[in-house]
Amino acid sequence: MRQIVLDTETTGLNAKSGDRIIEIGCVEMVNRRLTGNNFHYYINPERDSDPGALAVHGLTTDFLRDKPKFAEIIDALCEFVRDAEIVIHNAPFDLGFLDAEFERLGWPRFGSHVSGVIDTLVQAKALYPGKRNSLDALCERYGVSNAHRTLHGALLDSELLAEVYLAMTRGQDSLTMDLQVDAAGGGGSGTALAMAEIVVLRPTDNELADHQAMLQTLDKEAKGACLWRKLEESAGV
Repeated sequence: MRQIVLDTETTGLNAKSGDRIIEIGCVEMVNRRLTGNNFHYYINPERDSDPGALAVHGLTTDFLRDKPKFAEIIDALCEFVRDAEIVIHNAPFDLGFLDAEFERLGWPRFGSHVSGVIDTLVQAKALYPGKRNSLDALCERYGVSNAHRTLHGALLDSELLAEVYLAMTRGQDSLTMDLQVDAAGGGGSGTALAMAEIVVLRPTDNELADHQAMLQTLDKEAKGACLWRKLEESAGV
């Protein structure tokens, strides 16, 4: 399964009023593992950033002046994300800007190039209703270090979100997170997974004696064989 964690920085908050994308960062994951194959561009928006947005991302007009325009990177972007599942925090915001850029160039909507979109903000609100669910709050909740995040950056935020997403969706799979894809399987439907070794610890003689003493106490309270004894008998122990 190929997933792309995506984030953008923009000149302001409203794509419909002419705000533009100035940075896009994408981080690739295959079978829930970061590959290091990332996509990142600063983009010349052909306009200034709003003061509030500039304070967030710090990308000045002078810095962006010689960067490629969105029209120059759209082919590479579509090739990178094609048929992947996209992971975004607060997806309507980024998708609104991407769709505006695509429409401006006469391209079909961004969503038509990918297999689907996961909104981690929606997931976080379902898991933690009534709590702060910003990226910073989720980093703190899941122990993901964001100490180096003094300003927002699309690639950095995508990398942080990838770690948060993996932690947030791990669940019971945490016991087998070291699964490796069999190279011969090629990642297809017949892929074989090598299970992580499970260590079995045998009880010591003292622990067994303590266990028997506890069962005798339970027998007395139950005025007969406790449930554990009955389970042992049915199992032939």
